[in-house]
Amino acid sequence: GEFKKDQGIDLTNDKLALQRLKEAAEKAKIELSSSQQTEINLPFITADASGPKHLTMKLTRAKFEALVDDLIQKTMAPCKAALKDAGVSAAEIDEVVLVGGMTRMPKVQETVKQLFGKEPHKGVNPDEVVAMGAAIQAGVLQGDVKDVLLLDVTPL
Repeated sequence: GEFKKDQGIDLTNDKLALQRLKEAAEKAKIELSSSQQTEINLPFITADASGPKHLTMKLTRAKFEALVDDLIQKTMAPCKAALKDAGVSAAEIDEVVLVGGMTRMPKVQETVKQLFGKEPHKGVNPDEVVAMGAAIQAGVLQGDVKDVLLLDVTPL
């Protein structure tokens, strides 16, 4: 949006530019989990009759959080539904384990803390927890692991 406004060029039909932008956005997302600001710098993102165009912009954590806030809020409905379906209150939950890289984002952790009234558990790598659960489930199915009950949103 900002590049189109500044340069008058729409990148949405340029697959290479979109791929570079997606990679830069992923990098910025990761950096903003530990920094207040990052810079997105994509030289030669495209060109027009006047020559090459470069995309350079600063992105603050606050701006990024504002951009994704509606997505974060949408994740709270399934959490509330799970509590309701289980017949428990947030206060009855001992630990909240976050799954997926996006859960490293401070705003996600803060929103989870607001809903459950406690800090999310940080002892498990959010990128590895699904694989760990799958390995445990495989052990249960094979009969090697006993006394474990795994519940999933997409059961086998």
